[in-house]
Amino acid sequence: MMPGDSDFFETRRRFLFGLAYRMLGTRADAEDAVQETYIKWFHADRASIENPAAWLTSICTNLCVDMLRSAHKTRVDYVGSWLPEPIHTTLDETPESRVELATSLTTAFLLMLERLTPKERAAYLLHEIFDLPYPDIAATLGMQETACRKLVSRAREAIEAGKVRYVTPEGRQQELLAAFRDAIDGRGTAPLAALLSDDVRFSSDGGGKATTLRQDLMGKASVLRFVERGLMRFWRGMEWIVADINGAKGVILREQGVATAAMTFAYREDGSVSDIYLVRNPDKLAHL
Repeated sequence: MMPGDSDFFETRRRFLFGLAYRMLGTRADAEDAVQETYIKWFHADRASIENPAAWLTSICTNLCVDMLRSAHKTRVDYVGSWLPEPIHTTLDETPESRVELATSLTTAFLLMLERLTPKERAAYLLHEIFDLPYPDIAATLGMQETACRKLVSRAREAIEAGKVRYVTPEGRQQELLAAFRDAIDGRGTAPLAALLSDDVRFSSDGGGKATTLRQDLMGKASVLRFVERGLMRFWRGMEWIVADINGAKGVILREQGVATAAMTFAYREDGSVSDIYLVRNPDKLAHL
């Protein structure tokens, strides 16, 4: 291996992981993609690579596209609702990039990406999130530039229609978490009810390995009833930790020092909660 080659790869690792996680939705798959990219980099004729950064991006992107195609059946056969793996996020960039980063990591955004084809997802992320020009994206995906533009356009329309590129102000997030905690502790659900949209949806992911709802709950009344009759009984007494998860404030619940649940939220532009996402699959909580 040439001197400095490993060092260069390490300068790109964070970028590659960020791309792979957004593409794949789980830390383990993203780490696998990055590791496989490194292996290909290790064995490549690096002297012949004119643009190493672009080469690494292309390899990682196409590995993710292939992994998505093979993962389709697994997602279809998944027990219950599938949700992205929650990850801690430290938003230490500039204020402008912090907002951009946060909105592209929310659970709602990652779930919207699931509705796109693998190449739509790749083209959109590379152009809209990572600011790659169309000629570079075309080279990465092995397509004509006009075809790439169409991919991004279709993806952008779907994502804008879903209104998932939005994170409510932190003060509103803190208000919700306090109201939810009060409801769990038996201090009433009225403050929480005031923050939920009428058609709020509650989704939970146990992966067949932890007890969760068999199907999503729809509507404020159903969600509040579940909080009062289910979560209040099971969660009271658990360690409640507010954390930055997927670009916004969320909650990690721990029992005897082990994370047993992670909860995140999606908001409408008026600040009301449109979705509550609960991950209980232990495989997706190991890093929390």
